[in-house]
Amino acid sequence: MKIIRSREMLAAEIKGYQKKQQSIGFVPTMGYLHEGHLALVAAAKQENEIVVMSIFVNPAQFGPNEDLESYPRDEVHDRKLAEANGVDLLFIPSVEVMYPENLTAEIHVKQRISVLDGAARPGHFDGVVTVLAKLFHLVQPTNAYFGQKDAQQVAVVEGFVADYFFPVTIRVIPTVREQDGLAKSSRNVYLTAQERKEAAVIHEALVKAREQLSKTRDREAILANIRSFIDKQTTHHGMVYLDMYQYPSFEAVTDWMIRLLLPFVYNIRRPD
Repeated sequence: MKIIRSREMLAAEIKGYQKKQQSIGFVPTMGYLHEGHLALVAAAKQENEIVVMSIFVNPAQFGPNEDLESYPRDEVHDRKLAEANGVDLLFIPSVEVMYPENLTAEIHVKQRISVLDGAARPGHFDGVVTVLAKLFHLVQPTNAYFGQKDAQQVAVVEGFVADYFFPVTIRVIPTVREQDGLAKSSRNVYLTAQERKEAAVIHEALVKAREQLSKTRDREAILANIRSFIDKQTTHHGMVYLDMYQYPSFEAVTDWMIRLLLPFVYNIRRPD
């Protein structure tokens, strides 16, 4: 596995792959790798000749009161996992490499962001597509891999790629979960022992919601029932949102035959 930190060295490696007409599978991450990331690598390895992973904690997608400085990082651990799982090239740029100067133009996401994380974290998805635009230009991947866990992000990225004709196919890989159903996430390390125990209720609630959907289409009744279930099962109340939307538009449900968002999104924020 090659480790690259500069844009120039990355460009040289990518040019070499292209000269050999090798397909490139790209896995963009913020590091602190876990089994969810490795599932993306496995899919990329199966479907491409070369696997490129990036590790970059992107400041543009963090708000002023978010966890940019405390976001978990462990480069040694990440390098070992990446190499052991077949990554061919690991790109680990600094902030100075990715943002050498102040941007002269900004990308602004207009659709699919009026609810959920898009509403709770203003500007977040602008930062996501900004860094992806840079990474896609640098890596020039055949396919790029994202986890279904971040469903709103996937919808935004798919729209962005379609809008601007990026020559890359977005591949969405199913969520990887712990044995009790909690989705794998780098931020799970923030949870206390009690919070971690209670976090399993999220998946349990989603399963119950799906079961209720087979019996009723009363959106408000389903949401109320699930909200009550979660409240009874947890002591750390910090619900940011619990809702149901059409996918990928993230608009109100009007056609029950189209795809729903998993069908619910639930997010908790630890009390300050």
